[in-house]
Amino acid sequence: MRGNYCEIQMVNLRLPQILAPCLAASLLALPVLAAAAPNISPLGNVPDWSSIEQYQGTITRDEFKRLLETVYCPRGISGNLLQLEAEVVRIRIDREQESWFTLRFAKDEGARKPVPRAWRPLEALPRAPAGRELEGLKIAIDPGHIGGSWAQMEERWFQVGDSEPIKEGDMTLHVAKLLAPRLRKLGATVSLVRDKPEPVTPKRPNDLSEVSRKILLRAGNPKPRDDYDGPADPQKDQTLRWQNELLFYRNSEIRQRAAIVNDDLRRDVVLCLHFNAEGWDDPKNPKLIDRNHLHMLVNGSYLDAELEFDDVRFEMLKRLLSRTYTEELPLSEKLAETMARRTHLPPYEYTTPNVVKVGTTGYVYARNLIATRLYHAPVIYFEPYVMNSDEVFWRIQEGDYDGIRNVNGTDRPSIYREYADGVIDGLVEYYRARCK
Repeated sequence: MRGNYCEIQMVNLRLPQILAPCLAASLLALPVLAAAAPNISPLGNVPDWSSIEQYQGTITRDEFKRLLETVYCPRGISGNLLQLEAEVVRIRIDREQESWFTLRFAKDEGARKPVPRAWRPLEALPRAPAGRELEGLKIAIDPGHIGGSWAQMEERWFQVGDSEPIKEGDMTLHVAKLLAPRLRKLGATVSLVRDKPEPVTPKRPNDLSEVSRKILLRAGNPKPRDDYDGPADPQKDQTLRWQNELLFYRNSEIRQRAAIVNDDLRRDVVLCLHFNAEGWDDPKNPKLIDRNHLHMLVNGSYLDAELEFDDVRFEMLKRLLSRTYTEELPLSEKLAETMARRTHLPPYEYTTPNVVKVGTTGYVYARNLIATRLYHAPVIYFEPYVMNSDEVFWRIQEGDYDGIRNVNGTDRPSIYREYADGVIDGLVEYYRARCK
């Protein structure tokens, strides 16, 4: 089963979302060649460093240092990439050359200029009437993965015997379609980034062969095969088709969604809906487990090898300076509380080094994913339920329904409506602070 949207998708470790660590530093440090900038991550964009000029004087040194050390680079960052001085910070523009961008700090909070943003934080929203707590709020819902006929390629698919196949992309879309009318009724403007089980990117796997070949060659696969019979073993047989698919659904697709959110929708918050999973081995004979849990993700916890890429370093800096974290954390904490209240799920505990726990609830982690990094607005990234837990599997098989049913010996609401209820509760409680 292929993992989450792990940064710099070069090698498929075929691990579940919660277990897939971001890639080994030796591979992450291998750039994909590009004519204009050789140090750009696969399918990444050449940074427009001039866009950082608008943040001159908008942050104090103390706040920059705190966000850098506690959220974005908790393991530190090389002085070859970033140099923090008394009045400025210098960020390397091009890893291959001695060129730097200099950002001036505000002397103190009183001298700090307003932060330029394409989204509105809680305090900038107009007052709302009771019962319309989300009045004026602009929300984008991003149903994770693709689903449908693409689910097996994504490895977000499994089936037990003759049961209905589990397809995460279909499940997230169903939750999104339950949420949208309820959010609108509360006054929000709502858009779905994906409204059917189809990719939003116009690219297809074969369109990515040139980039895939470079990745595989640099990863030590001098003659990658064009095809394979059956699933490839990524530890032994990294095929061109396999790498094309990986780039397609974990990179090109997410980048296109980010373009839609940033350029077309311009929302105040993005809700990235997912279901979680642990290793299920053979998708046609999966392993059902007892564990079931919940966690939330915000952007942060960049790995050294990720920051070697010029575009990743640039995108991290833009998120830090636009202060998405100051909205992401309290909103994620509130939603974690309401999701936990509805689901009764314990927090997941990561054992991999690519995350850092943030906040006080125990449910929220900072992690660098393409989705949490590229969307300009605050991103609330949900990871409730373990799809291949025995409890959740039977609830999914029951489908969507009103009220309560006895499912595998326990009275339960629809898992989809329980999910939606947790999201609605959290948003209403968070934004209620602006009600008249």
